[in-house]
Amino acid sequence: MKNTQYAIVDIETTGGNAGGSRITEIAIIIHDGTSVIDRFETLVNPQKEIPLPIFALTGITNEMVSGAPIFDDIAERVAELLTDRIFVAHNVNFDYSFVRHQLEEAGIKWTARKLCTVRAARKIRPGLASYSLGNLCQSLDIPVENRHRAGGDADTTAILFSRLLEWDSEGDITKMVKKTAQDQRLPPNLPPADFEQLPEKPGVYYFYNQAKKVIYIGKAVNLKKRVASHFSGHKITPQRQHFLRDIHSISFEICGTELMALLLECNEIKTQWPAYNRALKRFEPKYGLYQYEARNGFTYLAIGKLSRFQACIESFNTLHDGIQLLRSLAEQFGIDPRFCKYGVEADGIRKADLTNLPDVMSHNSQIEKAVAFFLDSRRSFGIIDKGRTPEEHSCIWVENGHFYGMGYMASDITLAEPSEIKDYVTHYRSNQYSMHLIYAYAEKYPGKVFPKQKWAEKVLEEHHLDGVHE
Repeated sequence: MKNTQYAIVDIETTGGNAGGSRITEIAIIIHDGTSVIDRFETLVNPQKEIPLPIFALTGITNEMVSGAPIFDDIAERVAELLTDRIFVAHNVNFDYSFVRHQLEEAGIKWTARKLCTVRAARKIRPGLASYSLGNLCQSLDIPVENRHRAGGDADTTAILFSRLLEWDSEGDITKMVKKTAQDQRLPPNLPPADFEQLPEKPGVYYFYNQAKKVIYIGKAVNLKKRVASHFSGHKITPQRQHFLRDIHSISFEICGTELMALLLECNEIKTQWPAYNRALKRFEPKYGLYQYEARNGFTYLAIGKLSRFQACIESFNTLHDGIQLLRSLAEQFGIDPRFCKYGVEADGIRKADLTNLPDVMSHNSQIEKAVAFFLDSRRSFGIIDKGRTPEEHSCIWVENGHFYGMGYMASDITLAEPSEIKDYVTHYRSNQYSMHLIYAYAEKYPGKVFPKQKWAEKVLEEHHLDGVHE
């Protein structure tokens, strides 16, 4: 790459994210591809306190930076050194996000092509135990001085960069600095091969940390495109920066349809509870429909909080869902609203409401009919759809109104009874969110439901009663 120059950068900061932290020291080394031709280094007044753990790591004190220039004072010089040069750093997105953010705050718009020496080292010297700057330089016999100070780390990175240029017999660095190079948009600890193996098919993907623990699970219509979207953009929130830094590997599972990907994602999140998944965690059922007999002899229906020690007729994510079902049943079966409680009130009717009570036997009979109707309305049915290949179908089975499982079967199999679908599925736990997905899909694509007649005449109408689908 003739006439190409590189700006090798290292910074020290007050914290781990560009949005809430500031630069306390910056070093920029200009390299022409052969040798160092210029150097800039300075402490920076961050205009905020340096936390004790940061001082312990870097040795930079509040007193040391009190007389240093603020970033606005050096912004033009920094921009001049970086403009039209390739931005090089160890874990480049960290340094880049801080410099870009603080230049923007100083009124200077700047972007650059980036080169990460972590990624370059992984390509040119694969198989090392660790690619942190200290461990990498120890493995490659590169001298390290004045660690965790901008000047010392920048000098070390410059030596590493020079060595990588010498060892780069395949031209990997030239490929990496192309503006369209996908590697440069990947998290620093993620092997490019993990991303490259992703297919452009529906499925579920898993992000793992260094300890091989799942930290995030997601679903996709197009696995490669969806995973790439996690790494695009320049958000500088601490959550995003920590998230990207924690990704060390990816695995995936192809699914026949988006619905199966959604159901698998839901189940896997419930099972593995990854640290960075938040949205689906709120879909835990919290309330239940209960039937009980009070001391006055009357049977009650009530919506109350779930208890591990008491069986409920049905569970709900929200109190609203439960109340909607209870009201529907009461209206349909003429149940006196005084016997429908929103929150278990075991003492029954207040003394002020003791007038005009229904006959206890007739009332209790209506309660039993309402509960029996609801339980009977939870039909069993399947959904048969396209598979992962033309030679197979995907299949989902709902047993008595609850998600039973899903799987795949050969496309030439003929089912004598709908329940035979169960022979081809893997069992999964049901919850209201998964049933909401299934009912919505079946309503949108009734031709994929088996058996069709029963679904068309009864299930679509009745499932509106169960508080799952509005």
